[in-house]
Amino acid sequence: MTEAMQVNPLLEIHNLTVRFGGLVAINELDLQIAEGEIFALVGPNGAGKTTVLNCISGLIKPAAGDIRFAGQELLPLAAHKRAALGIGRTFQQLQLFSSMSVLDNLLAAQHTRLHAGILSGILPFGRSKREDASARQHAMETLTLLGLEGYALRSAGSLPFGAQKLIGVARALVLHPRLVLLDEPAAGVPPQEVQELATRLRFWQKELGTTLLLIEHNMRLVQAVADRVCVLDYGRKLAEGEPATVLSNPAVLEAYLGRGASKKAQQEQASQGVSHVEG
Repeated sequence: MTEAMQVNPLLEIHNLTVRFGGLVAINELDLQIAEGEIFALVGPNGAGKTTVLNCISGLIKPAAGDIRFAGQELLPLAAHKRAALGIGRTFQQLQLFSSMSVLDNLLAAQHTRLHAGILSGILPFGRSKREDASARQHAMETLTLLGLEGYALRSAGSLPFGAQKLIGVARALVLHPRLVLLDEPAAGVPPQEVQELATRLRFWQKELGTTLLLIEHNMRLVQAVADRVCVLDYGRKLAEGEPATVLSNPAVLEAYLGRGASKKAQQEQASQGVSHVEG
């Protein structure tokens, strides 16, 4: 990472603290993510990963700290205004309209761009028709760029689960956001398709210039795509840096494997990275 990227990060999180009653879910977290970076947030179940994404997207209000996106403070803004700034989001549970075509799912994702009124929709050459044609063209261009154009007219629910996960990511990318928050994109994806997902994520990031912040339990995907990794444990930052270094850190292995894990088991995991964590 260059010095300029460090000085001017796209996303800045400072002293982020989240409490649920007496439970401290996030404890004074600091993060900086550069534009164009693929940054992975990993850790055991309950470490606070999804809570961080929810704070960024506006679903949770933190007890303390601040979050800045492209220099603008996010916390005073409602979730839809954060999205309008260029922040996209996927969820671990698929949010596709299963009975609709893939193309229509991408059209639905563009609703914030459509401004024509009811009267315009009645007229044969009104603004509504022009907007609809433009949205369809944009959706098809996005699917073609991502290599998913063959799915355009198929119903989303008829696709294999791995393909549905790809469509979910494509729907987040159709508005060309500057930052996309990916919540476990490899969850439920067959092991043989994880490498394809990694290849697509890298391609999409390169072609679109999108910054990706992903939560992921599949360490093979993390090692394949992430520029940097941050490990959370009980809401605190345990380690941060390049994947190969972080995922062989003894403290990280202990957090994943437990304090009772033998040194031999930790050494075996360190030699290949933490390959996969369930949950």
